[in-house]
Amino acid sequence: MSRIAVIADDHGMYRMGLAFTLKDRLGFDDVEEAASLDEALARLGETEGIALALFDLSMPGMQGAASLAAVRECYPALRVAVVSGSDNRADVLAALAAGVNGFVPKGLKDDDLVAALRSIMDGAIYVPASLAYGAGFAGESAPSAGIDLARLTPRQRDVLGLLVEGRSNKEIARALDLGHGTVKIHLAAVFRHLGVSNRAAAAAVAAPLLARG
Repeated sequence: MSRIAVIADDHGMYRMGLAFTLKDRLGFDDVEEAASLDEALARLGETEGIALALFDLSMPGMQGAASLAAVRECYPALRVAVVSGSDNRADVLAALAAGVNGFVPKGLKDDDLVAALRSIMDGAIYVPASLAYGAGFAGESAPSAGIDLARLTPRQRDVLGLLVEGRSNKEIARALDLGHGTVKIHLAAVFRHLGVSNRAAAAAVAAPLLARG
């Protein structure tokens, strides 16, 4: 089956460059382009085989998190990411809360962009550390500040580590030889500890903490 992506952005030159990258570096067979949210929704409804949808936050019709959440609800299996020039912490967290698979800055160098999109396609949640935890949020405390993963149980840390890798609940249960209900209970405890409400936000907060060991 052909692997197809949708790029929704009202800047034609950027769409063209990103489409080339998706085909040349990431092996997509075709890329559908849209200049507004309505056009993007039409492409999603009309085209079979779409594996990835990339949305700009400032194009016509886009209502931020509400629009992203609606796309996620209609297409739960689709990889959805924001590709934006915004470095606003509220935009990042709102997108994650809406269930996107990543928040990719438009200013990334080509190799970093390819790595980000590949990680999203592999099931990980992508947010660059510079946006989620550092310079992009000058004057604001990082969401991971004050969180101590040592207070989690060893099993909760195992579950969290696999979540950050992009594993589904079913895959986590299989890897750790746990029941699905047990995985959900562990995740609920992890979410409470991290102060988040969904998997994407948990992965974004926990990834740099786990990387520090």
